[in-house]
Amino acid sequence: MRSHYCGHLNESSLGQDVELCGWVHRRRDHGGVIFVDLRDREGLVQVVFDPENPETFMTAERVRSEYVLRIKGTVRHRPAGTENPNMATGQIEIACQSLEILNRAEPPPFSVVDAISDESEVNEETRLRYRYIDLRRPQMLQRLRMRAQVTRTLRGFLDAQGFLDVETPILTKSTPEGARDYLVPSRTHPGEFFALPQSPQLFKQLLMMGGLDRYYQIVRCFRDEDLRADRQPEFTQIDIETSFMDEDQIMNLKEDMLRELFAEVLEVALPKPFPRMTYAEAMARFGVDKPDLRIPLELVDIGDLMKNVDFKVFSGAANDPKGRVAALRLPGGGALSRKEIDDYTQFVAIYGAKGLAYIKVNDRAAGREGLQSPILKFIPDDVVEAILARTGAENNDLVFFGADKATVVCESLGALRIKLGHDRGLVEREWRPLWVVDFPMFEWDEKANRWSALHHPFTAPTVNDIEQLEANPGAALSRAYDMVLNGTEAGGGSIRIHRPEMQAAVFRILGIGEEEARDKFGFLLDALTYGCPPHGGIAFGLDRLVMLMSGAQSIRDVMAFPKTQTAACPLTSAPSPVGDTHLRELGIRLRATTTAA
Repeated sequence: MRSHYCGHLNESSLGQDVELCGWVHRRRDHGGVIFVDLRDREGLVQVVFDPENPETFMTAERVRSEYVLRIKGTVRHRPAGTENPNMATGQIEIACQSLEILNRAEPPPFSVVDAISDESEVNEETRLRYRYIDLRRPQMLQRLRMRAQVTRTLRGFLDAQGFLDVETPILTKSTPEGARDYLVPSRTHPGEFFALPQSPQLFKQLLMMGGLDRYYQIVRCFRDEDLRADRQPEFTQIDIETSFMDEDQIMNLKEDMLRELFAEVLEVALPKPFPRMTYAEAMARFGVDKPDLRIPLELVDIGDLMKNVDFKVFSGAANDPKGRVAALRLPGGGALSRKEIDDYTQFVAIYGAKGLAYIKVNDRAAGREGLQSPILKFIPDDVVEAILARTGAENNDLVFFGADKATVVCESLGALRIKLGHDRGLVEREWRPLWVVDFPMFEWDEKANRWSALHHPFTAPTVNDIEQLEANPGAALSRAYDMVLNGTEAGGGSIRIHRPEMQAAVFRILGIGEEEARDKFGFLLDALTYGCPPHGGIAFGLDRLVMLMSGAQSIRDVMAFPKTQTAACPLTSAPSPVGDTHLRELGIRLRATTTAA
């Protein structure tokens, strides 16, 4: 039906007769001549309807926004002075000879034209309810085009490295992997359920046991968990697994993959090699295990200076084995008003902090007289001087303090660091990748009163001695590694357990008994006894990668049909009730409810 895309026309097309199809982006009537900007996937072109062609002109008078048209015409230069440098086709226009209205359009619920400049002006639920209109916006088209280019580039790299693209089941067994499973009832096995996979974790390990050696898959995953900007109930993962490679080899290979991806898609050269940081160092310096290295602010431990001060908030945390006292210096922060400080105090309260102490440095040389703080009276001069020296505080700086359980201090000051960086314009405009390594193998679950796996129960520990591992689980490190990009966890992986006796030991530490282990993971435990190779892998969040690379604020803006933050689809009204007949076929009986009169 067409000879060209609208956006592909340029001065090399002058004099050609063309046939175009697309949507009416804008319509303008200027003194008897009608102009239409016709839009398709590749861009816009101006079409001119002249009254000298009365039949076509009369049809053009009926055209409105978002009508679908087919036109035939000739490419010509725009008149001098009317060129549009903001359009790729701004030097030319189409003199229309024939116009066909393929379909009319009701007035859209929001303007595609207006939404181009600021999509935040349109309610997101409305955008998702009419997603097929939202997708017409150039931003959305560009993001989905980038997503396709990203997947194409990744496939090319992995294929060239000898990885095989293998599909794994969507209907599988429910296994605990950190979030709730989405369950699918079985009609042929009444009362029993499949689960949608949270990841292909066990299957990709089984592929290694099957001798495939190098596997990858761009795969849909499902997790029933609370949502936020970078989470969805269904998401896409770049899943990778390989045999006979250690963590350094895997990380080096994935660095090469990301460097090629950024060079191909964004023409950006990522560093070589990527820096690496231990989990302990990341928590100490930044309060989080996914630090944004673009922000030049760091936490500084001062617990040793606070053990004997009269201020119990500080001394209590400093003498608590699970406590932490840390400082965060904000250069130029002396200009903050009391209201701004109070606002930041309310912000850290979200993370459990009971307050936010501070010292303003007005004149460093004037000693205590040059400082401003409600806590100075509780802290000796020598301790104050030591704090300022350790944090590197200078005139017009402000030093914030956190004192509490280490987890509270890390979460509150870590979040404050990021907020200050953005609020004060301190975020560098560059890409800062980072590997975080040496994670704890286990973390203590206070509520359950037992150990839990920090990553997942199939991650290998750094120690091979089972007795040593079981004697002190809290000291064990894992062979896990996370890829962090500008403060976002873009991917994570580990070397897996390949010895059955080590897997059994980890299950024991996690409180998973032999019967439960056989019930949930029997097929994996059996496979480990039949010659399992050393293996490991990594998974990258495709949605997160594209979100970061495209500059989008949410992964919803790089998905064609996402869910809302309540895990609902306004477009299709999913989830929705299912008829009683269907439920009976599945062996599901809903408890009857009664409504009070």
